[in-house]
Amino acid sequence: MARSALTGTRVRERRLRIGMKQADLARAVAISPAYLNLIEHNRRRVGPELLTALSEALGVEETTLAEGAESALFEGLREAAAGSASGTPEAAAELDRIEEFVGRFPGWAGLLADRQARIGTLERTVEALSERMAHDPFLSASLHEVVSAVTSVRSTAAILAESEDIAPDWRERFHRNIFADSIRLSDAAAALVAYLDASQESETGLSSPQEEVEAWLARTHYHLAGLERAHPTPAESLVSGVADLASGAARKLALAHIARYRADALALPLEPFLRALAEDGPDPAALARRTGVGLAAVFRRLATLPEGAGPPVGLVICDASGTLTFRRPAPGFTLPRHGAACPLWPLYEALARPTVPIRAPVEMAGRVPVRFLTYAYSEPRHPGGFDGPQVVEALMLILPASGARTGAERPIGSSCRICPRGACVARREPSILAESG
Repeated sequence: MARSALTGTRVRERRLRIGMKQADLARAVAISPAYLNLIEHNRRRVGPELLTALSEALGVEETTLAEGAESALFEGLREAAAGSASGTPEAAAELDRIEEFVGRFPGWAGLLADRQARIGTLERTVEALSERMAHDPFLSASLHEVVSAVTSVRSTAAILAESEDIAPDWRERFHRNIFADSIRLSDAAAALVAYLDASQESETGLSSPQEEVEAWLARTHYHLAGLERAHPTPAESLVSGVADLASGAARKLALAHIARYRADALALPLEPFLRALAEDGPDPAALARRTGVGLAAVFRRLATLPEGAGPPVGLVICDASGTLTFRRPAPGFTLPRHGAACPLWPLYEALARPTVPIRAPVEMAGRVPVRFLTYAYSEPRHPGGFDGPQVVEALMLILPASGARTGAERPIGSSCRICPRGACVARREPSILAESG
């Protein structure tokens, strides 16, 4: 376990916090007070055995004193510095002193990281809402209906107010128009409010059957344990009474997903697959060779493992039109909820090159860009036989990148509308978050 140069600072902070004297701690871990003093001033490194003794004496986990305990905290502070106004030179110049800041002011550091996490959550919500406003067909149609009805009422009322001589039959006709348009306005507004109220359980709401299915899968962490048994739970029982699956269309999509999940579970039983994963790692090609099952099924199986059984995996699937038909997000890899995704994703490269496996490191745009390792693959099918059309489906597996940045990462985004890469050669529309210049 690697240890930070500030392990001593953490030891001292913890000792003072619990009111223990330096001599008492030195005696408890069988070293001299002078040597402990050198450790606390970061002038001596702490070995594994001594770290264990110190953690036991101080009543904390070893990772609390060792490097890596604040990794998430450090990332939050780096993100806060990267997102500061105009990227102030002072913040950039002190990035290498983050550990010192955390060691000396852990409370303030935690508060700042928490605030940054909250800002990030709110920004993602705003982005998703903006994207929904631009692409949600129901919301757009409802607003158009409201505006149309208001305009019609206003026009008719203006005629009545500005015209002094109107024949009684025409006046009666205008009154009937106003009444009909007011009813239309009331109905449109009520439908819009009901639609928004029905979707208030999530930050941006569920506007399609596919989103209902994705919400259901997210609650199960994409693992359906009832389908892993020799005698699986009936499909209808899995979708019956599920609040997320409110529409008949969503339940139909869920049943199709269950059928494919069960087929994958039969082809790749969970326990043998987990053993293969432990030996070969999450390399789809190696797992496909070992199990004798196609890459597409391996991709899907990796995305349906029990929580904690493998690395954090993301998976997206699209059809030949490029429309995303399945989305399991990976932490830090933003997936668009509406509209098209980034055209630079390896997913679309695979779509244009059926049966050719693609392995590509990528870097997702953001305040702090995040690296991933992606595997993409597409395969043609002929469900209608020789005389039927060819159906192509592409899949992209998303894994966290390991090791240092190599410079070979492909710069990508989520969707043009919310991608901050202003100079992207594949941009198809301006971004609401585009970098200046």
